[in-house]
Amino acid sequence: MQRQALLGREAERRALAALVEQAAAGSGGAVVVLGAPGIGKSALVAEVAERAAHSGTQVITAVGVESEEHVPYAGLHQLVHQLRDGVDDLPGPQRAALRAAVGLVDEAVPDLYLVGLAALTLLSDAAVKAPLLVVVEDAHWMDRASLDVLGFVARRIKSDPLVLVAVTRDTDERLGCAGLAVMRVDRLTDEVSGKLLDAVAPGLGQQVRRRLLEEAAGNPLALTELPVALRSVGGAYALTPGPLLLTERLERTFTARVSRLPADTRAVLLLAALNGDGTMDECLAAAARMLGTPVDVTALGPAVGAGLMEAQGVVFRHPLIRSAMHHAATAAERQAAHAALARELQGQPDRQAWHRAAATAGPDERAARDLDSTADRALRRGGVAAALAALQRAAELTADPSARADRLLRAAELALESGQGDVAAHLLAQARSLDLSVRDQGRAAWVGIALVEGALHEGAAIAELAEMAVDTAAEGEPVLGLRMLWGAVLYCFWRETGPAVRRRVVAAADRMPVPEDNPQLVALRAFCAPVERGRGSLESLARHLERLSGDGEGDRLLGTAALTVGAPAMAHRLTARSMDALRAQGRLSMLARALCAHAGSAVRLGDVRAGVLAAEEGIELARETGQPVVHAMVRAIRAQLAALCGDSRAQAWAAEAERVALPGGVRPVLAIVQMARGQEALCQGRYGDAFGHLSRIFDPADPAYHPWMRFYAVAELVEAALRSESGEAARGVLTELAPLGDLNPSPALLCGLRLARALLSPPDAAEPLYRAALDGAPVDWPFERARVHLALGEWLRRQRRPAESRVSLQAAREVFDALGASAWSERARQELRAAGASSPRRDPAAVDQLTSTELHVAQLAAQGLTNREIGERLYVSPRTVSTHLQRLFPKLGVTARGELAVVLRGTMTYGEDVV
Repeated sequence: MQRQALLGREAERRALAALVEQAAAGSGGAVVVLGAPGIGKSALVAEVAERAAHSGTQVITAVGVESEEHVPYAGLHQLVHQLRDGVDDLPGPQRAALRAAVGLVDEAVPDLYLVGLAALTLLSDAAVKAPLLVVVEDAHWMDRASLDVLGFVARRIKSDPLVLVAVTRDTDERLGCAGLAVMRVDRLTDEVSGKLLDAVAPGLGQQVRRRLLEEAAGNPLALTELPVALRSVGGAYALTPGPLLLTERLERTFTARVSRLPADTRAVLLLAALNGDGTMDECLAAAARMLGTPVDVTALGPAVGAGLMEAQGVVFRHPLIRSAMHHAATAAERQAAHAALARELQGQPDRQAWHRAAATAGPDERAARDLDSTADRALRRGGVAAALAALQRAAELTADPSARADRLLRAAELALESGQGDVAAHLLAQARSLDLSVRDQGRAAWVGIALVEGALHEGAAIAELAEMAVDTAAEGEPVLGLRMLWGAVLYCFWRETGPAVRRRVVAAADRMPVPEDNPQLVALRAFCAPVERGRGSLESLARHLERLSGDGEGDRLLGTAALTVGAPAMAHRLTARSMDALRAQGRLSMLARALCAHAGSAVRLGDVRAGVLAAEEGIELARETGQPVVHAMVRAIRAQLAALCGDSRAQAWAAEAERVALPGGVRPVLAIVQMARGQEALCQGRYGDAFGHLSRIFDPADPAYHPWMRFYAVAELVEAALRSESGEAARGVLTELAPLGDLNPSPALLCGLRLARALLSPPDAAEPLYRAALDGAPVDWPFERARVHLALGEWLRRQRRPAESRVSLQAAREVFDALGASAWSERARQELRAAGASSPRRDPAAVDQLTSTELHVAQLAAQGLTNREIGERLYVSPRTVSTHLQRLFPKLGVTARGELAVVLRGTMTYGEDVV
């Protein structure tokens, strides 16, 4: 029968076979086999699995189970159990994460991505011994956490002898949306359908045969099962009349067989359908409880004889039989079955809670509390999706308005956290229809602000949220209060709310009843008042930088705050420190944000190589963790880095970021886009264009205006204005910003103002101002010093002092070269040639031939890390690291790891301080 089911599937069979052969040859891949129920997906995969096993490939399988859809890591547990001998060989943090995830120890599960790395390492290690095929059946019923882990793994196995094949219905695109290749299994052709029908039901009359082919619509299961449902009338076949959807007709054929079975068999089948992969004993005991009479395994005999069950275990021959049982039963029958199962599942609180809830028609606080506890356990195990589902159902069962509001808001917060904005909005609307307490009003307000990053809100609502946050913290909820205040502060950062709203938010931050050195409070003040609170923020940030810290999230916030107040060197150190902790914890969502800030500090510092490394990884992680605004921000920073080094892709990357940011008015992204365009135009000598782009950041009426980010573009704007005959506009900007420099010792603002004054000054007063700008440039900001050297050298050449000019210009060129800022290096070279010095173009360094990932791998290998340790840092398999090393060695002209340190000497790296 399986051979018949594969008729007409030659192309799909070849593609799957090639994928498995690819693993046997040493490289891996993944595919999602997508199709309607009964279309033949499982038959295809069963064949390739059988062939793989015969050729020496290991095959392990996991099956999604409807009743375990809300049990975190239930699917992953099936795979881990088959490779359990390798768990003890995992690195310590990964071993602990995986054991917690699959319930081998009763501990809180760390971030999902650390679990993903553990699963990747476990599978990769197993594949070293022999090629490995992982088959995931019925993925549409698999729990969200397991699917997320499998998607994480599948994107990282290209260099491993490891293949993942997932089978799912065509209505479920979760794995396809995760970036995996998709194989769609379509209906059979008319010709192949006829051959299959003739093979399973020979001798049909032409009219009946034609009707069967029409009803089956190329579905192999229908072609094999519908003939069984035909009634024999005088030796001929006839169909039950009436149009039905194919799935309904197939279910009806199975239901008709069920109706002829004994009562105890029907009861066991219904219980098995509702109990997922529960045990035989559970189903038999629950059936005995429902019927009031003993039931044993012989009750399954008639179901096996009718072709509904396999001979071994409680296994339906096809998933549609399970759904047929569900739909054929009345609501009362299903509730009775769920109630019987709940009573038999003592010691299994989560399964028991779901069955008890399914047995309940109206409000039931006991069932709601049980699901509430299930949600807490799911969160402890890292199952956000499972916790969300439990809280939603618990809210439906809750009669008390206060308790219902609490559960709805908790569910809304989880939906928000997992990127399900529509679900969060629906839950929030339900909560707001109730009479909320002051605390819950605050929670609802925070969800409302954070719900859609692009949504616009009234300024008064933002200020009220900030003031409500203070009251919430004062009532003993400091964590919730800080979170609410962050919602208001970040809205002020991403949007232009006006000075009145910002003053109210700043006042609320000043009244927040938490310790002054609280990292969140320090960051909050820096974000909402980088000028008014700038001096105090810089002092607090410096104190935090001096302390030892293992708080990755706190350091990330502080690093981003340092960038906001114009201290990029401090931001670079803080974000580098945060990344180490976030990597170790597997918190890739937060790591993406830290990489964004790190890339942002690198671009301000002109450190192109470090910036590209951070930006490229940040782009991938932001995409993988579903953070579109962070992705747009890093893409804009990547465009700015491209402008620094003369990369022609700057415009395309800037446009991509702008497309995301413009509809939602995300001002920081739009500001960086204009900086990238302005800097590119400035280095290309298109001064009018440069002024047009940069002036938008300073115009309050423009969507790209940002009151703090403009501090980083002051000198460039002034230079572009002067060279495009717009000097008066530049003087107006200087007049506006100069008082801010008196209030706030922001390095970015002060450096910009010093150089702007020199550029705008008459020749007889300029030199002392250029020297002051040079003296004022921080020693840990080499790009800024080089920028002033370039401006001074240009001025000296125009004053016909070529010898002095060459000294300054050479100093600028050397720093720009070292930083990889080749567009600025070329400017310095042009000036040097104009000053009478030979300055040929520098040959690209060997290191510049590497991709960002190859450079990162090379740097870590040069520090002495093993492939396994590098894989832990970068969340890839050791074999992938080996592949990168094989590719980069020829590019660098080395043959051994020991030579890397010499070749890479002088390149700036991720966590190094900029000196």
